[in-house]
Amino acid sequence: MSSATKQPESVTGVQLAQGIGHQPAQGFWTEAFGQVVRRPAAVFGLIWIAIVAFFAIFSPVIASGHPIVSWVLNEDGSRGAMSSPMLRMLTLADVVLIVWGLWVPVLLLLPLKKLHVGEKLRLIVAGGIQFAIAVVFVGVVSSIFGARDASDWMRSWELWSGFSWAASAVIGLVTAVPFVLISIGVYKSGWRVVYVGAVLMLTIVLGGWKWSPNTNTFFYRAQQTNMEIEAAYTIVPFSPNQSETAMYNRSPMSTPLDSMWDRLAEKQRLAVGQKANLSDEQLVDILITDQSFQILSQVSGSIDDLLSYPVADFIAELEAKAEAGEISNLFDLKELIIHQQAPVHAMGTDTLGQDVLSQMLHACRLSISIGFVSTGIAVVIGVTIGALMGYFGGWVDMLLYRVVEIFMAIPVLFLLIVAASVLPRNIYFMMAIIGCFTWTGAARFVRAEFMKLRETDYVQAAKAVGLPLWSILFKHMLPNGVTPVLVDSSFAIAAAILIEAILSFLGLGPSGQASWGNLLSNASGETSDFIWWLAIFPGAAIFLTTMAYNLIGEALRDAIDPKLKKARV
Repeated sequence: MSSATKQPESVTGVQLAQGIGHQPAQGFWTEAFGQVVRRPAAVFGLIWIAIVAFFAIFSPVIASGHPIVSWVLNEDGSRGAMSSPMLRMLTLADVVLIVWGLWVPVLLLLPLKKLHVGEKLRLIVAGGIQFAIAVVFVGVVSSIFGARDASDWMRSWELWSGFSWAASAVIGLVTAVPFVLISIGVYKSGWRVVYVGAVLMLTIVLGGWKWSPNTNTFFYRAQQTNMEIEAAYTIVPFSPNQSETAMYNRSPMSTPLDSMWDRLAEKQRLAVGQKANLSDEQLVDILITDQSFQILSQVSGSIDDLLSYPVADFIAELEAKAEAGEISNLFDLKELIIHQQAPVHAMGTDTLGQDVLSQMLHACRLSISIGFVSTGIAVVIGVTIGALMGYFGGWVDMLLYRVVEIFMAIPVLFLLIVAASVLPRNIYFMMAIIGCFTWTGAARFVRAEFMKLRETDYVQAAKAVGLPLWSILFKHMLPNGVTPVLVDSSFAIAAAILIEAILSFLGLGPSGQASWGNLLSNASGETSDFIWWLAIFPGAAIFLTTMAYNLIGEALRDAIDPKLKKARV
């Protein structure tokens, strides 16, 4: 297109009257999203959040210490029975998230003429909420019936072979009821009921299959060393809770063989260096002896479960190279040891010998879930109370606004610290507390918008025809007044992530879950030594994630600002 036919970026009112710069009409959110993606900073934020969301969904199959597939080795070395330890160890939440994560792009890409993008997004969100509620109920019921102090009748039901399937069916049906009612009463759509039924059937199948999680044990490498199995691992062959005492506080790109070398060197110094008062330079000149290989054999026996090949064969290979003259000093021995094939800790390990990269990937789920769920709870509560205040006004507004002021005065962080000492430290309580005490901003935004909208003609017409209150509030007024709340939600998500990181940094976060804040708290080490990889990697993840949400929120706020919109025209 030539420069003469290009549309100008900005035009005056006279030019618009002359037909210059006229653009086809767009929907409100389509235009707002078009303005957001024009900002490079907002695009960076969207890309980063998409990356975090991807790892939040698929981290159990990207970083796992359980083999993707393993074969039992027969006495003659041939492969026997095959199994998938990774698939067996996935929890219900893992499987549901993976299924939902695979279903999202499929639904978005399906060429369905009756469903536009907004309708597809609503179905995706509704299906995700239905799945999430079912997973929470399954976790609660399974923990109650499987508790040590459960009653006899609970224990008898729990021991029944069909209990998991029956309980999953009941939970799925209870969860699906409100979605069916919404599909029939609000949307009056039969195919939406079919969609809810499909999610229900999938919930029953997955719940019955993954009713209770299996115990994590990581004995596969020891079995490989003993030539009992043959296994294939995923990209990051470590689980976040897989502890290796021989690998504590190891720098990035370390392997279990670094620990083997350190132990060998330490024993060599104890055996030779201290007795003879030799320096490190003199110790280097000591030739390899049979005693050194004996020490290596003793050291390797304590960490043979970290390797994926027989240690005895490795020692025999070193002895052969020593006899051939290829090993003349300790430097040669070190190079041969640490450069052997072994799983690599790309981001190092923490104070418990757990892989940092695996924890970083699994912590994405905690950050995403606590941000979205807690903010979702806050938005639901805030929109409901704000709608009542703005619509009725008068004494209703005065009374409810006093409630808002009371909740605004409560310090959420200190409340969470107190709650961590008296309540179980899990993610569900943290989400509930953050959501139930941070809704005041959404309530005030909706109150202000509804006070402006309640006197408009379409609201008065809705009253005149006798529409029910919930229809007037949430079907007619809310779509026109919820925009500021959605903008504020992006900042609220970032704040929730920071709150979780602070609690985990203080050691009060969810127990048994990987967290960026928990990794960051170990950066000083038990001896107050600064461990840079435990500070830089989780610190950068927290900073980039919160900054991404803030950039998106600022871009969206500017995109819907009527004054800036008028200036763009």
